[in-house]
Amino acid sequence: MINHQAKKLEELVESSNKKKSKKTRFVAITSGKGGVGKSTISSNLAYVLSQSGLNVGIFDADIGLANLDVMFNVKIKKNILHVLKGEASVADILIPITRNLILIPGESGDEILKYSDLALFERFMQEAEVLDKLDVMIIDTGAGIGDHIQMFLNAADDVIVVTVPDPAAITDAYATIKTIANLRNDVFLIMNQVKNEREAIAVYQKIKKVALINIGDKLNLKLMGKINSDIKVSSSVKKRALFSVEYPSSVVHKDIISIANKINKNLERDVLVTPSESGLAELFKRLVKHF
Repeated sequence: MINHQAKKLEELVESSNKKKSKKTRFVAITSGKGGVGKSTISSNLAYVLSQSGLNVGIFDADIGLANLDVMFNVKIKKNILHVLKGEASVADILIPITRNLILIPGESGDEILKYSDLALFERFMQEAEVLDKLDVMIIDTGAGIGDHIQMFLNAADDVIVVTVPDPAAITDAYATIKTIANLRNDVFLIMNQVKNEREAIAVYQKIKKVALINIGDKLNLKLMGKINSDIKVSSSVKKRALFSVEYPSSVVHKDIISIANKINKNLERDVLVTPSESGLAELFKRLVKHF
């Protein structure tokens, strides 16, 4: 039944309008375990990208532990499930953070289809066009390697694993990379809470060495960047503020800018395409293929 419904939903998306629009690049940010700063990095990265002039959406896909509302200090009343159940429109749930940044409160897993029928999904796809102008969508996934997380990782254009220089975290990060390697060859790594760039590179090289031995040379694991250990980060989180806003001259803000610049380079390859490759509609088109 679910497979049949997914096929129908996919056909529905394929038959959508063919007008020209921007392509949205989907960047999934994940981690092997919680508490490594994944959501902090996601929120600050989304903000910095939006400040560079890009239209950015950030989708909270962390089931049960969604906390981007805390990061941005906003209140969430309804999320994507309310839209799929016909209880709200897409516009109703969007939370503007800055002029170019929108928070999309979301859920993931099989619940995406559980509460939707073709009529509701058709309306959802039409309403989702309000996000067709997004240049990039950051998907803040849950920690670990559950099926619902893998679904988002498979749908993304880029997958970034966040870890810290702690033995347990590194082990979990490696396990996550090993799982992702079954879905794609290219994986990015962000080293958080490091002393300096030297430590970040050293830990990255250790992970890469073990990965190449056990996973194989098809894996292309790249270090996207590092975030220094800095009390300014935890101080900002306690204040429900972004460290990039609170401390724009800090080293950690410069670290985030460096990571954002690398994502910007990936965006340069994107061209005008049909709406089926843009915004929230395209993300759900990719997701339903995995049911």
